[in-house]
This record gives sequence, C-alpha cells and structure tokens, in this order.
Amino acid sequence: MKRVLHITYDMGIGGTEQVINQLVRGMDKSAVEHRICCIEGSVGAIGQALQNEGIGIEVLTRQPGFDWALIKSIRQLIKKHHIDILHCHQYTPWVYGWFAALGTKAKVIFTEHGRFFPDRHRRKAWLVNKLMAATTYKITAISKATKAALVEYEFIPAHKIEVIYNGIEPLQSSEAGKARVRQELGIRPEQRVIGTVARLDPIKNQAMMLEAFALLAPKFPDLVLLLVGDGPERQNLEQLASKLKISERVIFAGFKSPATDYMAIMELFLLPSLSEGTSMTLLEAMSLGIPCIVSDVGGNPEVVQHERCGLVLINNTSSFLAERIEYLIDNPEVFSLLATSAKKIFESTYTVKTMCDYFKSCYA
Repeated sequence: MKRVLHITYDMGIGGTEQVINQLVRGMDKSAVEHRICCIEGSVGAIGQALQNEGIGIEVLTRQPGFDWALIKSIRQLIKKHHIDILHCHQYTPWVYGWFAALGTKAKVIFTEHGRFFPDRHRRKAWLVNKLMAATTYKITAISKATKAALVEYEFIPAHKIEVIYNGIEPLQSSEAGKARVRQELGIRPEQRVIGTVARLDPIKNQAMMLEAFALLAPKFPDLVLLLVGDGPERQNLEQLASKLKISERVIFAGFKSPATDYMAIMELFLLPSLSEGTSMTLLEAMSLGIPCIVSDVGGNPEVVQHERCGLVLINNTSSFLAERIEYLIDNPEVFSLLATSAKKIFESTYTVKTMCDYFKSCYA
C-alpha cells in the first residue's frame, strides 16, 4: 500500500480542494492510504466532511515570512506516518513540501491547479525552481494552458510536466428536484433559464454577463439569468442589475451546496472568466449535458472544444456573449448537438476514474 500525504492550503470550498476530495474518495483504499496536511491553520468544510469519515487531517499554521518551523513539522509527519508520496497542491505547498521531504524516503509530486491573474515573472525563482523541478518526482498541471504558464513564469522544463485533467463524479438531478428549485426561486414554467455557478468575484466577470443579458432581455421576454454563488462582488452586481433595469429577471440565489438542481434548470452554462484553470463547475455542467459558453482563457477552450460541446468566446465582450447566446437559442438543432456532445466528452475524459487512474500511476 502507498501512503500519500497531500499538502495544501486548507480544505475549504474550491477547485483544488475538490480535486483532493475526489482523489481521496475515488482511489482504491486497499492500494492507497491518504492523509491531508493543511498549512493555513484551517480544515474547511470539505476537510471536516473527510475527517468525519475517518480521513486523517493535520492542521498547521504557516507563519509570516519563510516559515522554517513549518518545514520541520511537515517532515515530522512524513516520518511519523511513513509517507511514500508527498503530493503538494499549488506552488507554496510545493516549496515547503520539497524542503520537508529532503533526506526522507518520500517522493514529491507537485500539482499546479491554476495561476493568479494577471500572471507575472519572478526572476528570483529561476534558480530555485529549476533545482526543485529537477529533484521532484512528478510535476502535473490541470491543463495545457497551466503547463505553459509553469514553463513561462516558473521556468520549469516542459518535459517535466504532465497534463492531468480534473475529474469529477457526474451530477445527478431529478425532475422533482428541478421543479422544487424553480418553485423556490419563483421561476414560471414558461421561463427559460441561463446562468452560472461560481463565486461572485471580479475574476469571474459576472458583470459582463449582466451586461450581455441586458442586451438580450428585450428580445427574449421569458429568459431568466440565474447566478448561484456568493462573494465580495455580490452588492456591486446587484447594483449593476438595477442600473441595467434587469433586476426582476436576474436571480441571485446565493451559495448552495449541493448546487446540482440549481445548475440542472439552466439551459446554458456561462463562464466568461478572466482566468481559469480547469473549472469544476464547467465539468459539472457538461456532466448534466448542458452546453457551455466560455471565455478563451486557461483550460476553458481545452475542455469545451469550440462548437463541439459549447462555444468559446473569441471576443470576450458583452455584445459578443449576447450574440452567442442568441445564436444557440435561435438554433435548437445546434443546441441539441452541443448538449449531447458535452455529456459524451465529459464521460470520455473528465470522470473521477480517469483522473484517479492517472494519479495512481504517478504514485506507483
């Protein structure tokens, strides 16, 4: 049996945390034993659920500056639990994990889950990153775009990086569940729903989504925009909806967990983000057979594959987004083809089993 220790910031609600959650739950427990170490002093909601199921989670608190004591604590965990694989998620956990594993039997795997926007060069990292990369067992990225960013901004040789796409369990919704949500949100039977599930944050570009909807609203009086999620941008977005005079047809549902039935009532899933890795909610929408319209950033165009299971915005503006939405509404045969293809592509590439199989081979 391989003993794996995942090093991450915390296990709250987010894409990285969902990937770790899927790896822990999706792998053969007779072959791999997982533990998790959170270095930001918090377990988080996903971590708490795993703890309740008996998964060992250690909580450390990283101090300001470079925390040498944190390295010592991680090293103690490696030795105490006889760790074979130290799987570091994101750059900072990789740095601390790499130092902690020196002189132990643990092999280090670094997975980059996405990049900050806007990305930047850090010349001072040139030497240390090359050294760390050369002595790291495996380096993986969640998309080709993320791999390219590691090469350009972190100076990691391309041949060292393997792309392993995120995987999830397909969502399952019911007619009763969708009916309940429509009733809860006051959506009439004749109304059609488009929308998104995402944190309300400037990086997700929901403001442009509202502006696009304002252009569409006069042409499609039965169309409703549903935003599922919460975040620092909510008040600004609500004010913008009011300014655009679309408040009565824009629904801010707030954070929902699970959000399955809320997503399932959407005919189109919108993700015009300014930056993305491989969006978990995008994969969830595809698993439900929902066509997607996404911005041409990060892993979006790799996942959606323009005109195969959705549309990629070559021009990330409100007018172009409105035009693309109108095109799919007015062409039901294209819409149907994209919906069928979305589900097939998900099943062939983005399942938990596919992701777990790749990482299991990395752990071998």
